[in-house]
Amino acid sequence: MSKKTFLTFVAFVAFAIGFLALVFPTQLIVNVKMAAVSESAVVMARTVGTLLVTFSVLNFLVRNDADSATLRSVFIANLVLQLGLLPIDPIAYYTGVYATWGSFVPNTILHIILAGGFAYYLAQMKAPQP
Repeated sequence: MSKKTFLTFVAFVAFAIGFLALVFPTQLIVNVKMAAVSESAVVMARTVGTLLVTFSVLNFLVRNDADSATLRSVFIANLVLQLGLLPIDPIAYYTGVYATWGSFVPNTILHIILAGGFAYYLAQMKAPQP
């Protein structure tokens, strides 16, 4: 898969999930995460939705860019995001916030795959010239 295709895929996934969290937070919390809904949970879902839509736009806009220090920074930020999100859902399941394996396993697999992709493309990226 090319770097452009990977970033396009990442942008699409981030937008879809972010849009769902932003516009339909209650449905996401109750039907996807199988968790109890609260006003705080809705606010946090919308906050995360905004973050994901923003990363989606960023990744879509840089998908054609050549290797550079700036593109490296975008990939590092994406890798940090994936690694930061990775433990959240499993912890929520094991502490009883989420009710089923289906509440966290798909996201966990997605974060592992995306983190691996960002790490791979970072390793393939030409070193920036001073």
